[in-house]
Amino acid sequence: MPVNEQGITLTRYMVIPRTLIFLTRAGDILLIKGAPHKRLWANRYNGLGGHIEPGEDVLAAAHRELAEETGLTSPDLRLCGTVMIDTGQNPGILLFVVTGSSLEGAPCPSAEGAPAWVAVADLPKLPLVEDLPTLLPRVLAHRPTDPPFAARYWYDEEGKMQIAFAN
Repeated sequence: MPVNEQGITLTRYMVIPRTLIFLTRAGDILLIKGAPHKRLWANRYNGLGGHIEPGEDVLAAAHRELAEETGLTSPDLRLCGTVMIDTGQNPGILLFVVTGSSLEGAPCPSAEGAPAWVAVADLPKLPLVEDLPTLLPRVLAHRPTDPPFAARYWYDEEGKMQIAFAN
């Protein structure tokens, strides 16, 4: 379909595409502790990732973000799920949750923060970003043969994040 027939208008809901990457290795998960100067999630643990740039597909963006934020590569990155984030305005955010493994190498810090391998058992003790206690069990239980999950985040009247997973 030609671009001019796509129905793209400013009245339609739009999203900013982003990747969110979680690598695992022998009972550990790779997270990044946000740099203290960051506007969002300073000193809190999150997955890796960021914006998908024009001309990139989801996995190419995930590979680039992983390399930029950690210096690591993962040959088996795969889509694990999607999260539509309703920000209450236009545009929203569409997260492509990507998983994989890394068998060797130590992550290097970046301007985004300090990546670290964290024991899954230690996750409840860490200052995680607000959605990870709900999201990570889904991510960690996801097998390569499972279909990707779908979730939706939105904010209630008090500004508290709400999370719902499709069946």
